[in-house]
Amino acid sequence: MFALPRNVWILTASLSLFMSLSVFVIFLGGIIGQSLAPVESLSTLPVAMIVVGTASGIIPINRIMSIIGRRRTFLGVCVYTLVIISLAITALIIESFYLFCMATFLFGITTATMNQFRFAAIESVSENLRATATSAVLIGGLVSAFLGPELATLGKDLFDTSFVGSFVLLSGCFFLAFAFLWFYQQTMVTDETQDIPARGLSVIIKQPVFIIAMSSAAVGYIVMSYIMTATPMSMHIIDNFSLEHTKFVIQSHVIAMFLPSLFTPFIVKLLGLSKMMIAGVLLYFVCIAIAYTGHALDNYWMALILLGLGWNFLFIGGTSLLPSTYHEHEKFKVQSLNDFLIFSLQAIASLSAGWFVFNFGWEVVLLSVLPLLILQFIMLTWWLTIRSKN
Repeated sequence: MFALPRNVWILTASLSLFMSLSVFVIFLGGIIGQSLAPVESLSTLPVAMIVVGTASGIIPINRIMSIIGRRRTFLGVCVYTLVIISLAITALIIESFYLFCMATFLFGITTATMNQFRFAAIESVSENLRATATSAVLIGGLVSAFLGPELATLGKDLFDTSFVGSFVLLSGCFFLAFAFLWFYQQTMVTDETQDIPARGLSVIIKQPVFIIAMSSAAVGYIVMSYIMTATPMSMHIIDNFSLEHTKFVIQSHVIAMFLPSLFTPFIVKLLGLSKMMIAGVLLYFVCIAIAYTGHALDNYWMALILLGLGWNFLFIGGTSLLPSTYHEHEKFKVQSLNDFLIFSLQAIASLSAGWFVFNFGWEVVLLSVLPLLILQFIMLTWWLTIRSKN
């Protein structure tokens, strides 16, 4: 892993700073929303809006990258994010719930850009190092697990309006990210398939490998986002756990999402991508079982750790498979479609989380994801059977 090119490590450092924004909004969005929202059931709308914004921003961001390149896009989005942070601060000062939701929606452009870091890393290495490069970039999430919540709590009371200082501290991440990404080098990939006519998306998406790659990453994100978005509401607002306890659980979850990336390349070599993704689904089942048995801090903590581990196996597996579904000159449209589908479905899950947890309770939130997990388990088992016969 340490022999990876400089580009990969620049992207790793940058992802840690970009993702701090995502963790920050997930941690604070529902809490700020609960204080500003006209009705309690809208509390998680700011969190859901960042996911909606991500889904909305994927196709435009990929289009911009195909025109001006990844480097210029990355740098431009750093500046853009600083402007949107100012908008969020304004919303807090004037106590406007809907302006705050608009700001978190516009942060979606930032997260849509961040999600391209993994593809930029894959393009910087040879085919046999794709899973390793993806894992290396995702290690940056470990830093964000601490940085996002710590900035949120450290800045809470710096100014008269709560959490304005948190956003001021957050802005420092994007000044630093700009400095890192200045040294990112645009990768020139030799396309040996450029003389082959580009296929339509209708042809590409019918490939079994595309279906497995996209569905694994999508299910990983949908279940993770749905349960994680509901967790602060269930813990802090319904079960009256302290902000510190809630922060501890969310931080542990994010660490569990990214810490396995240190070992995922070895797991891939040992099990293969298909078995690793099946293991990810099984971890989700255990997560739900533990969370369902009680509302104690240990239940939340253990369940959210397993939720993070399951996401890591499913997302890295799906991301590593995806490049085998397209030629170089097809990459932007396939990557756009893949991420648009994933984050559109995740947006629906995030939008539903607050409504479900306040109207039906934590247990219904958990049980409602079981049909999706069972279906994905069947699909992965089918895929493993096909692979073993070839």
